Parts: sequence; structure tokens; C-alpha cells
Amino acid sequence: MKVVLIKDVQNLGNTGEIKEVSNGYAMNFLIPGGYVKTATKIAEKQAEEMKLKAKKQAEDDLKTAENMVGELEGASVTIKAKADASGKLYAAIKHDEILKALSVKGFNVSKNKIVTNEPIKSIGEHEIIIDFDHGLEARINLVVEGVK
Repeated sequence: MKVVLIKDVQNLGNTGEIKEVSNGYAMNFLIPGGYVKTATKIAEKQAEEMKLKAKKQAEDDLKTAENMVGELEGASVTIKAKADASGKLYAAIKHDEILKALSVKGFNVSKNKIVTNEPIKSIGEHEIIIDFDHGLEARINLVVEGVK
């Protein structure tokens, strides 16, 4: 049976692709699950439109990510945290605190995009990686200042 994928299906294909599958697989799993619809001329035309729309969206996302990387690369943010006399923090810096510091500077970044190699538990400068889609990343400088 020829079908058009409405959603991505693992080991089958991506949205908008036209695939040939067995009747049982289509009738018992794919169609009831809302993953595909039967391939008619209208459905095939809609699939092409979905592909073009997805491609345009991917290009727009890439441009947005590139702009964010350009703005963020080399940026420096400062966080103040309680520390003892030796410079060790009482509590590690959390991603929420980094997000707050970035938003104060005008950067809107998702929490799951922040990558730290190890927990930040001391005052000083630390390198933070902001991981974007499309394999892009920005490195920022996090300055942790101790307060008593």
C-alpha cells in the first residue's frame, strides 16, 4: 500500500515522504495511529507542500541559530554566589541561574541547551557551552563572584 507520512516514523521515514508498506502494517498501526494517510494525488501534493514547508522552516531555524551563536560567542555573564574564604561555593551553580544571567543580558536560551563539563563549585571564570541545533555551539565565559 502506498502511504504519505504525516509524522516521522522510526525506521520508516520522515514527514512528507511517500512510502510503500504492507497493507497490514498500514491498516493496523500506521493509519489508526495517525502516522500516515493513503497516497492519493491530493495527498501526494500535500506531502510535497509539507516537505517544502519543513525545508523552509529548517533553513529559518538554521539562520536563527547562526545569529544566536554569533551574538553569544565570547559573551561574558556574571553570577554572584555564597562562598567560603577559600573560594569554594556552598552550592553549585545551576543551569537556572545561568539562564537568568543570560536573560538579563538579553539572550533567550533554552535550559537544555546549556552544557557544563563539570559542576561549577568555585569562584572564578568558567567556560560554558551553549549547544544549538544543526551542530552549532557558542562558548561563553561565566564569571562566578563570591559573596559572604
